[in-house]
Amino acid sequence: MKYMILSYASQQDYDGMAGKPTDKPAWAPEDFAAMGAFMEAFNAELEASGELVETRGLTAPVHTRRLGSKHGVSVVTDGPYAETEEVLAGYWIVECESFDRATEIAGRLAKCPAPDFIAGSAYADVRPIVESRHELDV
Repeated sequence: MKYMILSYASQQDYDGMAGKPTDKPAWAPEDFAAMGAFMEAFNAELEASGELVETRGLTAPVHTRRLGSKHGVSVVTDGPYAETEEVLAGYWIVECESFDRATEIAGRLAKCPAPDFIAGSAYADVRPIVESRHELDV
């Protein structure tokens, strides 16, 4: 079965990683390098085990456009969005034998190096991927 592991960040988190202080301190270059090295090793291990299907990081929320509809007309809003602090920052699609295994893989992200003010609030979601509408459990 395939599972999607989703990670989240705010615009402030992206700014901090780029070395820009906000109401949180800016990341030191060595902190950003350590996170990058961890992610590369994490991805390489998943690829070597045959469980990695795909992974991608996403650009900062400021580069986002949200499309909606108002009175039948498409409406575009540029990000970031005041109503949502955290947005999807990246994802992994893994194919493994169980939800428990996917959860175990996602749990390894807790070891990703980051400044304490980031690590203490980081989280990821794990969701099964359905291949058709018939698999939806609503």
